[in-house]
Amino acid sequence: MKKVLLLSVSAMILLSSCVSKKLYTDLQAKQKETQDLLNSATVKLNSCLEDRASATAKVSLLEGQVSDLKKYNDNLTVLSSKGASNVEKTLESIKEKELKITRLQDALTKKDSITLAVVTSLKREVGINDPDIEINVEKGVVFISIADKLLFKSGSYNVTSRAKEILAKVAKVVNSKPDFECMVEGHTDSVPYKKGDILLDNWDLSVKRSTSIIRVLQDLDVNPGQLIAAGRSSYVPLVDNDTAENRAKNRRTRIVVLPKIDQFYDMVEKEMKNLSAGN
Repeated sequence: MKKVLLLSVSAMILLSSCVSKKLYTDLQAKQKETQDLLNSATVKLNSCLEDRASATAKVSLLEGQVSDLKKYNDNLTVLSSKGASNVEKTLESIKEKELKITRLQDALTKKDSITLAVVTSLKREVGINDPDIEINVEKGVVFISIADKLLFKSGSYNVTSRAKEILAKVAKVVNSKPDFECMVEGHTDSVPYKKGDILLDNWDLSVKRSTSIIRVLQDLDVNPGQLIAAGRSSYVPLVDNDTAENRAKNRRTRIVVLPKIDQFYDMVEKEMKNLSAGN
C-alpha cells in the first residue's frame, strides 16, 4: 500500500505540469481514495493485534486453570490414599477437645457450687434482714457490704461495739472456709477529711477503717493470712454524692470473699492453652 501511495504522489508531481486540470483532479481523488483504504487497513490491523493480545491472555489464563485442576486432582489422589488415616486422627482430635470442654464445664460447675454455698452460708450467718447489710455475687465473687453507720462513728476509724457483733458473724463464716481469702475494702464519701490528726485524707481514712476491721477479725481468731486490707477512698461510689442520704450509702465497708481454688484456676489456664494450641 505504501508503494502505491508513493507512485501516486510521484506521478502527480511528474504530471502536474503537463496534464490537464481534469486529469489532475482525478488523480487527487484517486490519491484520497488510496489514503482512505490505507487508513481503513491500519484500523483493521490494530484491531487484529488487540484481538490477538486478548486471545493470548485467555490462553494463558486457561493454561493456569488447567495447571490448578491438575494440582487439585493430585491432592484428591493423595487424600484418597490417606483418607482413612486422616479421618481417624480427626475423630481422635474431636474426642480430645470434647473431653477438655467437659472438664472445663465441670470446673465451672464446681466454682458455681462453691459460690452458691458461700452465699447461702453468709446469708444464714450474717444478719441479711438488716437493710444496712447487703450480700451479692458479681462475676462469681461474693461481696458483703456493711453501712459505715453500723461500724464507725462519723469521721472515725474506731470500730463500734455493734460492729463487733456483726463482724463476729463474719468471722465465724471466714473461719469455716480456711481456703478462702477476705479482702476488706474501706469506702468513704466525697467530703474531704479535715480533722488534721494522723490521717491526711479520705485515702488514709478508708485504709485505716479497713485495718481496724481486720484487727477485730484477727482478734476473733480469723487467720491473718486470709485477710487483705484495701482502701478505695471516695472513688468507687454506689451513687452520686449529691445528697446526705447518698453520701451515707457510699460510706461503707465491703468484704470480698475470694475462694482460693488454685487447682481450679491452674486447670482452667492449662486447658485453655491446650485448646488454643489445638486450634
